[in-house]
Amino acid sequence: MNAELARHAKGVSLIWPAQGNVLEGFQPGETRGIEIGGKPGDPIRAAADGKVMFAGTGLNEYGSLIIVQHNKDFLTAYAHNRKLLVKTGDIVRKGQQIAEMGSENNSRVSVLFELRRDGKPIDPMPYLPSQHG
Repeated sequence: MNAELARHAKGVSLIWPAQGNVLEGFQPGETRGIEIGGKPGDPIRAAADGKVMFAGTGLNEYGSLIIVQHNKDFLTAYAHNRKLLVKTGDIVRKGQQIAEMGSENNSRVSVLFELRRDGKPIDPMPYLPSQHG
């Protein structure tokens, strides 16, 4: 793990990955993240600087998925995308568009946004700015 990623460990400061309303909040044991609604093609943005660890399909229920590692403790995941704009191994910057919102493997158009600490899903809300958008 390079020093730039490691120096932020123990915390991460996120921006909202999409502009829509939160359709579903985080419920420990029930949901893995929060669901943010929108329109097909809405931009999905990297919530923080990091490296794309996975971009593609093949994981149950996620549709097209992007996983970004931010530091040794934290990563974010973005699911149900219509189109991916990054590939595994890419370095992304906070606010950079990484995907288009879609409804892949989902009943509605939204992004499932997950924050994981040490691989475990945690509530992203405390890490996001309270002013949405």
